[in-house]
Amino acid sequence: MQDLWPRLAPLLPQAERPVRYIDHEFGAVHRTPEDDPNDYSLCMVYPDTYELGQANQAVRILVNAVNARPGMFAERAFLPAPAFGDVMRAEGLPLFSLESCAPLGEFDVVGITLPHELAAANVLETLDLAGIPLRAENRTESDPFVIGGGPCAYNPEPYAPFFDLFSIGEGEEAVPELVECIGRGRRQGKSRKQILADCARIGGTYVPTFYEELSDEEAAECGFRVRPIEDCAPAVVDKRVFEGFAESSAWEPCIVPFADLVHDRLNVEVLRGCSRGCRFCQAGMTYRPVRERSADNIVESALHGLKVTGYDEVSLTSLSTTDHSQIEQILKRLDEELQGTGIRVSIPSQRLDSFGVDMAELVAGQKRGGLTFAPEAGTQRLRDVINKNVTEDDLFNALTAACKAGWTRAKLYFMIGLPTETDDDIKGIASLTQRAFDCMKKAVPPEQRGRLSLSISCALFVPKPQTPFQWDGQIPPEEALRRVNLLRHSIKYRAIRVNWHSPDSSFVEAVMSRGGRECANLLEEAFKRGARFDAWTEHFNEEAWREGARAAGVDVQAIAQRQFGLDEVLPWQHISCGVSLGFLRKDRERAEKEETLQDCSFGTCTGCGLCPQLDVEVITQEERLG
Repeated sequence: MQDLWPRLAPLLPQAERPVRYIDHEFGAVHRTPEDDPNDYSLCMVYPDTYELGQANQAVRILVNAVNARPGMFAERAFLPAPAFGDVMRAEGLPLFSLESCAPLGEFDVVGITLPHELAAANVLETLDLAGIPLRAENRTESDPFVIGGGPCAYNPEPYAPFFDLFSIGEGEEAVPELVECIGRGRRQGKSRKQILADCARIGGTYVPTFYEELSDEEAAECGFRVRPIEDCAPAVVDKRVFEGFAESSAWEPCIVPFADLVHDRLNVEVLRGCSRGCRFCQAGMTYRPVRERSADNIVESALHGLKVTGYDEVSLTSLSTTDHSQIEQILKRLDEELQGTGIRVSIPSQRLDSFGVDMAELVAGQKRGGLTFAPEAGTQRLRDVINKNVTEDDLFNALTAACKAGWTRAKLYFMIGLPTETDDDIKGIASLTQRAFDCMKKAVPPEQRGRLSLSISCALFVPKPQTPFQWDGQIPPEEALRRVNLLRHSIKYRAIRVNWHSPDSSFVEAVMSRGGRECANLLEEAFKRGARFDAWTEHFNEEAWREGARAAGVDVQAIAQRQFGLDEVLPWQHISCGVSLGFLRKDRERAEKEETLQDCSFGTCTGCGLCPQLDVEVITQEERLG
């Protein structure tokens, strides 16, 4: 492989943060002259800057999984910041891997994770900077195979023409299998189509070029928007599940960066999956079933990781860490082992009850930063609609316990634009927040009340595939702003700060979340007009998307805002996360009736269909505790 460092080094004085591009961090894995040059190769890309991407656990897990297999290796790549990307284009310097400073075009496989919809334009930025043709149909035998995966792959259609294949679900086993299949096929002189056919037979693999788009009439007849045209392609692609997660070590070799990251700490994944059943939450549906690692595994891995990396903070990560059946034991053991070291243990978010506060207190030590809770909705009616099984008393009790334990700052997360929401629900956010602040004041001595701080953050609801709310449209941006203003004017306490997300960027999220292959043309047109780094407020280019929609002839309002019928065939219906379509329909009907559903890991089966379809078994909390 080429070494682009001699060309890169003279350009670094023009980079805003050269440390993003210089490699040799502690823990990085490098090739040696003794390594076989014919080893199969993967470059794993996070489509954003180093500070965001290096903290991403999926990239770390997949790079480690490939590097652990003999006969193959993996390296990392991240996007340069926009200004330095322009410098690279002007100098004709292609996007490179961090470890070898090798062009992405020289790898067998380029893997791009799709973490959120606002990274869509950055996928094209990645391919364009790498000199790889944007569309798979234009790639030659010498071009790498481009694989997509991650949360947005559960509706791959807006990205389909730009990827050779997608790996759906968990990649610890699937990605090394695909790298081997592609690398071996290339060494054997197989054509791209032959290699893709071999890949399509690997579980969880979706090859878009092996499917044809259908008319509305054809889709209604067969139940899918796309249909396989090759025998090797399954009609429905079931996600992969890493069944060995619970027994695998919680210690993942990790890199200690030179630069400060967004989440610069040791991350230890304690459990995977969540079955609480929030109806807006894609992760809660797609990461099922719930699997947890043992307390011994977690504690030993955390202590080992801290020892070999030198980090002063370890985060116990998952979708809901305090749901781990042994979390109290884990935290007490870590607290005892780390006492006097100055090392901090953190948990990503607090359960909305006093137990969550108790767990936060176990790891806080003398530090009392802020606690974060997510009621999501301001009224009990709407919390029942979204299946958020918490009450306002849960919130008040948690805040009271937190203030009595020494916390003075809290943040509450809400969504605006949830299905069935009314102005009364918006005003309910104001009422709930003000009463929450009153609880905080009652819980502390009068002389400490001036130190209390409560803020609320409001995100605009984005309908996500594979959820009970996938049929619901998003409210228009102007209506979202009206509701935000209603909320702001309804809050009478100056001590409560209100923050909200841009409805314009959330609109783009909804389009890319709900669209079909027609959105690929929209994405390409928006990229040509300057869309990139849309998740960065200072770079979001709304006009590029509006003009791109006009050029592509795509009705973005209809895609984002239209209410789909429950019997309508959805663009992503050929992709299965294991939760059945029938269950999602029934749960949407339960939402309309304001009926809740309990977490199956704490009680009885809810009939989501995942266990029989994927041949897995949910282990309840009672069974985990023995």
